[in-house]
Amino acid sequence: MNKVVGTAAQALAGVRDGDSFAVGGFGLSGIPTVLIDALLATGATRLGVVSNNCGTDGGGLGKLLTAGRIAQVTASYIGDNKEFARQYLAGEIEVELTPQGSLAERLRAGGCGIPAFYTPAGVGTPIADGGLPLRHHADGSVAAASLAREVREFDGLPYVLERAITTDFALVRAARGDRHGNLAFRKSARNFNPLAAMAGRITIAEVEELTELDPDEVHLPGVFVQRVLPLSAEQAAAKGVEKRTTSAGTTDGTGRA
Repeated sequence: MNKVVGTAAQALAGVRDGDSFAVGGFGLSGIPTVLIDALLATGATRLGVVSNNCGTDGGGLGKLLTAGRIAQVTASYIGDNKEFARQYLAGEIEVELTPQGSLAERLRAGGCGIPAFYTPAGVGTPIADGGLPLRHHADGSVAAASLAREVREFDGLPYVLERAITTDFALVRAARGDRHGNLAFRKSARNFNPLAAMAGRITIAEVEELTELDPDEVHLPGVFVQRVLPLSAEQAAAKGVEKRTTSAGTTDGTGRA
C-alpha cells in the first residue's frame, strides 16, 4: 500500500475546526515543522493539542499559539514559552498538565487500545487529589480545576488511574520512512514521535528520506501511519535550535576550543 502524498496540503486533507492533534517532538527536537506550518495554513481553529510542551515562542506549535488557533493543550510542562504561559494565565486556553512519563504512557496506551492504567506518578499531588488549574479567569483566578482521580492500592502501595489518549490526527517527523508508512527515527528526535504516532486516528509523518527500510531498522510499523510526506533536502535540513550555547577561548593550549 502506497501512503505517500505529494504535498503538505494533501497530507492535512480533512482537518476541521475543533480537531485534536498529537504532535511529536521535544522542544524543537524532532518536531514536524512542515506539517505544523501546513496546519497553520489550513486556517483551522479551536484545536486541541497533545504534546510534551507546545513549541517555543515563534517556533513549532508556538506559531499556532501566537495565531490563536489552539483552545486546549495537554502537556507535561510550559517551559520557556512565554506566550504559552501568558495565554494560560489569561484564561485564553485550557491546559492539562500531566507528568511526562504519564503523558508518554497515555499516548502509547491509546495506540494499543488500553483505555486506562494505574501509575504511582502523581499520587499525593493535585494530579491525583484534584484542584490543578485547567483554565483561569482573565483576572488570574481559577475558572476550572481538575477533578480527583481514582486511587487504588496494589501490594500495599497507592496508584492513580490515568486515562489513555487518542486524537483525531497525529503529526510526527522521522529521519527515514518507506511508502508503507514504516518509520525510523534518529537519536533524540525519536522522543515522543513514535508515541504520538500511535495515538492518532489519522497519523501523518513527514520524512527526511523516503527509502526502503529493512524490517530490523523499523522503529514504528506502518500500521500506525496513514500518510507519508517526503521532505525536500531544504526542508529536511531546516531544524531549529532551542538554546544555542557557545564557549570562547581554548582549554588545552592547542587552539582547540
